Order: sequence, then structure tokens, then C-alpha cells
Amino acid sequence: MTTRGTEIPTATATPTTIAHDTRTKIVATIGPASESPEMLDELLRAGVDVVRLNLSHGTLESHLERVKAVRAAATRVGQVVAVLADLPGPKVRAGQFPQGGCDLVGGTTLTLVPGDGPSRADSITVDYPTVLDDLQPGDRVVLGDGAISFGVDSLTVDGAVCTVLTGGRVQGRPGVHLPSERLRLSTPTDDDLVLARAMATAGVDFLAVSFVRAANDLRLVREAIAPHETKLVAKIETMPAVTALESIAAEADAIMVARGDLGIECPLEDVPHLQKRIIRHCVEVGVPVITATQMMESMITSPSPTRAEVSDIANAVFDGTDALMLSGETAIGADPPAVVRTMVRIAGRAEAEASYAQWASRLGRVQRDHWHDDTMSVGQDRITMAITHAAGQAAADAGAHAILCCTRTGRTTRAMARFRPAATLIGLSPDPATVRTMSLSWGVRALEVGTYHSTDDLVWFAVERAVQSGLVQRGDTVLVLAGAPDRPSGASTDVLRIVKVA
Repeated sequence: MTTRGTEIPTATATPTTIAHDTRTKIVATIGPASESPEMLDELLRAGVDVVRLNLSHGTLESHLERVKAVRAAATRVGQVVAVLADLPGPKVRAGQFPQGGCDLVGGTTLTLVPGDGPSRADSITVDYPTVLDDLQPGDRVVLGDGAISFGVDSLTVDGAVCTVLTGGRVQGRPGVHLPSERLRLSTPTDDDLVLARAMATAGVDFLAVSFVRAANDLRLVREAIAPHETKLVAKIETMPAVTALESIAAEADAIMVARGDLGIECPLEDVPHLQKRIIRHCVEVGVPVITATQMMESMITSPSPTRAEVSDIANAVFDGTDALMLSGETAIGADPPAVVRTMVRIAGRAEAEASYAQWASRLGRVQRDHWHDDTMSVGQDRITMAITHAAGQAAADAGAHAILCCTRTGRTTRAMARFRPAATLIGLSPDPATVRTMSLSWGVRALEVGTYHSTDDLVWFAVERAVQSGLVQRGDTVLVLAGAPDRPSGASTDVLRIVKVA
């Protein structure tokens, strides 16, 4: 490790476009309400860091056009923006209900039947051939978003006899949620792999894999999209995924707390605690984590969120999430930019109260206590983790304005972001794809730089680039983290310098 003070002359400042000052990132889904060029520009200016494409809706061709549209908007606005394509995953659906729908009344009896025929109030078909083999008496089956549920009473040769636990009106072909630990559906599906290859070829930055139950589900997607190195987001939406969280996080490039389906899989009162547990683990191991589902759902139609939604966003920030995700609010909502601006304000206010210093102190202890773990015993990872820990403390002691992380893969920046430093966190990379993927990590302002052949040049031009962007100014003290330029990509970060900008 090299540590020394250096003075860098001030370059002419050219301010960079930064959509918002909050450290928590914003992921927004685009759809009919937000896909026009004018609306995309406004969304990015409002504070969107990552644009999500929900591949469960629309055609592949329409999503490929949206990728181009987002790239064009980012260029017009002058902003670093990543694209996340969310794979549909396996879907079990009920047969078509009569036009106008049916009312299912609590306490009444109905039968679940395998097949693809029409459904009625007393007999619901399910397009899952082995449904009778995979259900057991006492199981809970849920329709749609979880509002309607049944309890399985008994199994016969004709179907599963159920009692309606919570009733309501049902129409169309709603999804059917069965106990995931016994489902024979595979992830990824063949359709998922077709979409994954197409989106990776189109240059999306992240692929979100639905219904992940084990780390191998992610490996199958990686193999399918090779040689593309698109980052993978594992959606934690089943209890088997919660159980396998550590191995899934070790394989994933990011994690999504998909609270919608997770709340169907487990008792609702467990969801907040699982959210905290998942976020805490992801931050500890340096894997960006997104908190998703119904964060501001009332703003699909309302000009302001509910008080409960405001508290939900703030609590996700307090939990330490890297990013907050909007779905229908920006895809089909009445005023997508207003939703983003509101979320930015709520997140910023919560960050002012968050105990990031205590978090960093705790993380340092956790890191020391777990050096023997496989995930922390690999030489490269251990060195990077140690030097980022030291940099966090050095930045606080030196009163540093910014921490500059020079990285080819983004790993150094993600490792530094774990400590949630008070100093501005700047990620610099010569790889445009890496620059975009850093948009998902907490607090990171990503910049593109050239490739240099000596440590002195690397440090010098990193500081100059930060000054040109307007993120660093004359008189600031900054820390620069880097790996020696002549070492192979993926080598550990082993350079730390403290620089005074003259």
C-alpha cells in the first residue's frame, strides 16, 4: 500500500450533470406513461439513476427500442444512467374468468383444477399440470397481488378442495402463487434465456432474474449470455431464496428485495424483518441492494403519497438500501416525474437522520470478525476490503471532501460504498459499462477517465477529472484509491493517497 500527501493543481471546472444530491439511488420503471423522449428527459433530470424495463409486459422489439431511447435521453441530459431489464420468470396463471369477473366470498368452497380451460367462482383452472401433486392440505394459495387467498382442505382425483380465506373480485387471468419450495418450475425459463441473450446483446447493464431459489439459477443465465458480461440482479421473492441468501449474494452482482411476492410467500409481518436482514447482509458483503414494490403506489393516481409510504421509504433508507425502486408509479402513473422528485425529497430527508457513522463502525467490527469466512479469505478481496476500511477512517480523520475510487470493474467502488462515507464518493473507470453500473451503488458519482500506465498518472488524472466535473474544488482534500495500472484487471486495490487540491 502506498500512502502519501500530494498537491494537484486545479483544472478548469466543467460541472457535471447530477440529477439529485441524495446518496440513495432511484430505479424507475418506464412504460406507456414515461417512454416518450420528453418524459424520459424529465425523469432523468428529476433524479432517476437506473431505468427498469419490465419484460413481463410488451414485446421484445418494444423493449429494444426503449434501450435505445434511454441511451439517447442520457446523452441529451448529459447524465450517467444504467438500464435494468427485468426477466419475467416462470408464471402460473388461472384460466380466464367470465367477462366482468367473479366475486369470491370468504368461507365458501371452491376447487382448483389443472388445465387451461375457463375459470368460475366454484372451480378455478390452473395452467400447472402437477398442481395436485405439489399441493398439500394446509397449504395457502394466493391469487394476483395477494388480496385473495385460499386454504387447501383436501386433495381428490378431480382437484384440490379449498376454502376461500380472503375473498374479493377476480377477473382476467390472474397469477396463482403456490408454495415455492415444492414447485417444479425452473428458473430461468427458456423464454427468460431468449430475452436475456437479446437484452445482453443490446447492451443493457443489468438483468434481473426472477424467482431465484439458488445460486445456480444465476450461473445458468451467465452461461447463456456469454461472452457478454451483463450484471445480474437476483430477485429475492421466495423463502428458499431467503434461506440461500449468502450463496445467492456471493454469485449475484446486485440483489432486489422483491417485497410483493415475498409478502405472499411468508406472513406479512415477517416482510419488514426480512428486508432488514437482506439489506444488512448485502451491505456487509458489498453487493448493491434494491428495495422494491409498492413504495409509492398511491401516486399512480394521487398527486402525493400516503404517510405510510413516506415512512416506508425513510425506513428503507435507514436500513441502508442502495436503491429504491418505482414500478407502476412511473410506468403507468399520472405524473412520473413528480413521483421521482417526491421520492428524492423523502430519501434526502431520511439520509440526514441516518446513522451512517455507526454503520461504518459496526461494519469494521463485522469485517474483522469474519476474516476466516471463504468470502473474505481470498487474498485480493481481503486486501481491497482492508484498504477501503482504512480509507473510510482516513477520510474522516483528514476531513476529506471526496474519496476517488479508480476501478476497472467497479469492485473498489462497491467495497468503499459499504462504509457509507460522509465524503463524496466518486467512481472513475475507463470502461463506459462499468461507469454505468456504478449508478446503482449507494452514494457513487460515476465518471469516465482514460487509461494510464503509472500510478502517478492515474492519481493525477483522476483528481483532474473530478475537478473538471465540478465534484471537487480548489482547497479540497481528497483520497484516491486504486490498483497499480500495470496489474491485471481484477487485481486488488493497493494504493491509497491523500491529495490536497491546490
